[in-house]
Amino acid sequence: MIKGKLKRDIHFIIELDKMKSILRQTSLIDGSRKENDAEHSWHISVMAMILHEYSNLPIDLCKVIKMLLVHDLVEIYAGDTFCYDKEGNASKEARELEAADKLFIMLDENKGKELRNLWEEFEEGKSNEAIFAAAMDRMQPIFSNYYNNGGTWKKHNIKKEDVYKRMAPIKEASDELWEFVTNMVEDAVDKGYISG
Repeated sequence: MIKGKLKRDIHFIIELDKMKSILRQTSLIDGSRKENDAEHSWHISVMAMILHEYSNLPIDLCKVIKMLLVHDLVEIYAGDTFCYDKEGNASKEARELEAADKLFIMLDENKGKELRNLWEEFEEGKSNEAIFAAAMDRMQPIFSNYYNNGGTWKKHNIKKEDVYKRMAPIKEASDELWEFVTNMVEDAVDKGYISG
Protein backbone atom coordinates (compact mmCIF):
# COMPACT_ATOMS: atom_id res chain seq x y z
CA MET A 1 0.00 0.00 0.00
CA ILE A 2 1.41 3.40 -1.00
CA LYS A 3 1.46 5.89 1.86
CA GLY A 4 -0.57 9.08 1.49
CA LYS A 5 2.38 11.48 1.26
CA LEU A 6 4.14 9.50 -1.48
CA LYS A 7 0.83 9.10 -3.31
CA ARG A 8 0.39 12.90 -3.28
CA ASP A 9 3.95 13.44 -4.48
CA ILE A 10 3.49 11.00 -7.37
CA HIS A 11 0.13 12.57 -8.29
CA PHE A 12 1.80 15.99 -8.42
CA ILE A 13 4.63 14.64 -10.59
CA ILE A 14 2.09 13.12 -13.00
CA GLU A 15 0.23 16.44 -13.09
CA LEU A 16 3.47 18.21 -14.10
CA ASP A 17 3.47 16.25 -17.37
CA LYS A 18 0.79 18.71 -18.54
CA MET A 19 3.55 21.34 -18.81
CA LYS A 20 4.67 19.54 -21.97
CA SER A 21 1.32 20.37 -23.59
CA ILE A 22 1.23 24.09 -22.75
CA LEU A 23 2.38 25.74 -25.97
CA ARG A 24 3.97 29.17 -25.88
CA GLN A 25 3.89 31.80 -28.63
CA THR A 26 7.64 31.51 -29.07
CA SER A 27 8.90 29.03 -31.65
CA LEU A 28 11.99 26.92 -31.42
CA ILE A 29 15.02 28.63 -32.92
CA ASP A 30 14.75 26.44 -36.02
CA GLY A 31 11.15 27.65 -36.45
CA SER A 32 9.82 24.10 -36.78
CA ARG A 33 7.18 24.41 -34.03
CA LYS A 34 6.19 26.31 -30.91
CA GLU A 35 8.02 25.48 -27.73
CA ASN A 36 6.19 24.20 -24.68
CA ASP A 37 6.43 25.36 -21.07
CA ALA A 38 8.56 22.41 -19.96
CA GLU A 39 11.14 23.09 -22.68
CA HIS A 40 11.17 26.78 -21.80
CA SER A 41 11.69 26.09 -18.08
CA TRP A 42 14.51 23.63 -18.79
CA HIS A 43 16.22 26.00 -21.22
CA ILE A 44 16.22 29.01 -18.90
CA SER A 45 17.42 26.86 -15.98
CA VAL A 46 20.46 25.77 -17.99
CA MET A 47 20.95 29.37 -19.12
CA ALA A 48 21.15 30.40 -15.46
CA MET A 49 23.83 27.77 -14.85
CA ILE A 50 25.87 29.09 -17.78
CA LEU A 51 25.31 32.83 -17.28
CA HIS A 52 25.14 33.31 -13.49
CA GLU A 53 28.70 34.69 -13.36
CA TYR A 54 27.42 37.81 -15.14
CA SER A 55 24.98 38.72 -12.37
CA ASN A 56 25.51 42.23 -10.97
CA LEU A 57 24.45 40.99 -7.54
CA PRO A 58 25.34 37.91 -5.49
CA ILE A 59 22.85 35.11 -6.08
CA ASP A 60 22.13 31.61 -4.83
CA LEU A 61 22.23 29.71 -8.13
CA CYS A 62 20.40 26.68 -6.76
CA LYS A 63 17.53 28.91 -5.65
CA VAL A 64 17.45 30.63 -9.06
CA ILE A 65 17.19 27.26 -10.81
CA LYS A 66 14.42 26.10 -8.47
CA MET A 67 12.57 29.35 -9.15
CA LEU A 68 12.92 28.90 -12.91
CA LEU A 69 11.69 25.32 -12.74
CA VAL A 70 8.52 26.31 -10.85
CA HIS A 71 7.78 29.79 -12.24
CA ASP A 72 5.44 28.55 -14.99
CA LEU A 73 3.87 25.55 -13.22
CA VAL A 74 0.68 27.54 -12.67
CA GLU A 75 0.23 27.64 -16.45
CA ILE A 76 -0.92 24.01 -16.24
CA TYR A 77 -4.27 25.53 -15.21
CA ALA A 78 -3.93 29.22 -16.12
CA GLY A 79 -2.49 28.67 -19.61
CA ASP A 80 0.35 30.66 -21.14
CA THR A 81 -0.31 34.35 -21.64
CA PHE A 82 1.64 35.98 -24.47
CA CYS A 83 3.73 38.71 -22.88
CA TYR A 84 2.58 41.35 -25.41
CA ASP A 85 -1.13 40.47 -25.13
CA LYS A 86 -2.57 43.44 -23.18
CA GLU A 87 -6.05 41.93 -22.87
CA GLY A 88 -4.77 38.52 -21.73
CA ASN A 89 -2.40 40.10 -19.23
CA ALA A 90 -5.26 42.01 -17.60
CA SER A 91 -6.60 38.76 -16.09
CA LYS A 92 -3.28 36.89 -15.82
CA GLU A 93 -2.61 37.58 -12.14
CA ALA A 94 -6.05 36.40 -11.02
CA ARG A 95 -5.91 33.27 -13.21
CA GLU A 96 -2.44 32.39 -11.95
CA LEU A 97 -3.33 32.93 -8.28
CA GLU A 98 -6.31 30.62 -8.70
CA ALA A 99 -4.07 28.07 -10.41
CA ALA A 100 -1.47 28.32 -7.63
CA ASP A 101 -4.17 27.65 -5.02
CA LYS A 102 -5.21 24.53 -6.92
CA LEU A 103 -1.74 23.24 -7.76
CA PHE A 104 0.46 23.65 -4.71
CA ILE A 105 -2.18 22.23 -2.34
CA MET A 106 -1.65 18.85 -4.03
CA LEU A 107 1.59 18.42 -2.08
CA ASP A 108 2.01 18.10 1.67
CA GLU A 109 2.09 21.41 3.49
CA ASN A 110 5.89 21.83 3.62
CA LYS A 111 6.58 20.94 -0.02
CA GLY A 112 3.60 22.89 -1.27
CA LYS A 113 4.65 25.92 0.75
CA GLU A 114 8.25 25.73 -0.53
CA LEU A 115 7.15 25.69 -4.17
CA ARG A 116 4.51 28.35 -3.62
CA ASN A 117 7.07 30.61 -1.91
CA LEU A 118 9.50 30.19 -4.82
CA TRP A 119 6.72 31.02 -7.29
CA GLU A 120 5.61 34.07 -5.27
CA GLU A 121 9.18 35.32 -4.89
CA PHE A 122 9.67 35.08 -8.65
CA GLU A 123 6.41 36.94 -9.29
CA GLU A 124 7.30 39.66 -6.78
CA GLY A 125 10.65 40.15 -8.55
CA LYS A 126 12.51 41.87 -5.71
CA SER A 127 15.14 39.44 -4.44
CA ASN A 128 18.49 39.10 -6.23
CA GLU A 129 17.50 35.58 -7.27
CA ALA A 130 14.12 36.67 -8.61
CA ILE A 131 15.69 39.48 -10.62
CA PHE A 132 18.24 37.15 -12.19
CA ALA A 133 15.59 34.46 -12.81
CA ALA A 134 13.37 37.04 -14.55
CA ALA A 135 16.33 38.08 -16.69
CA MET A 136 16.75 34.49 -17.90
CA ASP A 137 13.00 34.24 -18.54
CA ARG A 138 13.16 37.40 -20.69
CA MET A 139 16.38 36.53 -22.55
CA GLN A 140 15.43 33.13 -23.90
CA PRO A 141 12.60 34.34 -26.19
CA ILE A 142 14.93 37.05 -27.51
CA PHE A 143 17.25 34.33 -28.81
CA SER A 144 14.34 32.46 -30.38
CA ASN A 145 12.90 35.54 -32.06
CA TYR A 146 16.24 36.87 -33.25
CA TYR A 147 17.54 33.60 -34.65
CA ASN A 148 14.29 32.66 -36.42
CA ASN A 149 14.12 35.92 -38.38
CA GLY A 150 11.82 37.85 -36.08
CA GLY A 151 9.49 35.07 -34.92
CA THR A 152 6.68 36.43 -32.76
CA TRP A 153 8.08 39.96 -32.94
CA LYS A 154 7.42 40.03 -36.66
CA LYS A 155 4.21 37.99 -36.51
CA HIS A 156 2.63 40.39 -34.01
CA ASN A 157 4.34 43.58 -35.24
CA ILE A 158 5.99 44.19 -31.87
CA LYS A 159 7.52 47.62 -31.32
CA LYS A 160 11.03 48.29 -30.06
CA GLU A 161 9.78 50.18 -27.01
CA ASP A 162 7.69 47.16 -25.98
CA VAL A 163 10.67 44.83 -26.31
CA TYR A 164 12.79 47.13 -24.16
CA LYS A 165 10.04 47.37 -21.55
CA ARG A 166 9.82 43.58 -21.44
CA MET A 167 13.60 43.28 -21.11
CA ALA A 168 13.85 45.58 -18.05
CA PRO A 169 14.83 42.80 -15.60
CA ILE A 170 17.91 42.03 -17.72
CA LYS A 171 19.13 45.60 -17.25
CA GLU A 172 18.79 45.29 -13.50
CA ALA A 173 20.35 41.82 -13.36
CA SER A 174 23.48 42.21 -15.47
CA ASP A 175 25.31 45.03 -17.21
CA GLU A 176 27.07 42.61 -19.57
CA LEU A 177 23.93 40.71 -20.53
CA TRP A 178 22.07 43.99 -20.98
CA GLU A 179 24.70 45.25 -23.40
CA PHE A 180 24.54 41.97 -25.31
CA VAL A 181 20.76 41.92 -25.69
CA THR A 182 20.47 45.63 -26.54
CA ASN A 183 22.92 45.07 -29.39
CA MET A 184 20.81 42.13 -30.51
CA VAL A 185 17.57 44.13 -30.33
CA GLU A 186 19.03 47.08 -32.25
CA ASP A 187 20.27 44.67 -34.92
CA ALA A 188 16.80 43.09 -35.01
CA VAL A 189 15.31 46.55 -35.65
CA ASP A 190 17.82 47.13 -38.46
CA LYS A 191 16.88 43.78 -39.99
CA GLY A 192 13.15 44.55 -39.78
CA TYR A 193 12.36 41.93 -37.15
CA ILE A 194 11.05 44.57 -34.72
CA SER A 195 9.10 47.72 -35.54
CA GLY A 196 11.13 50.88 -34.85
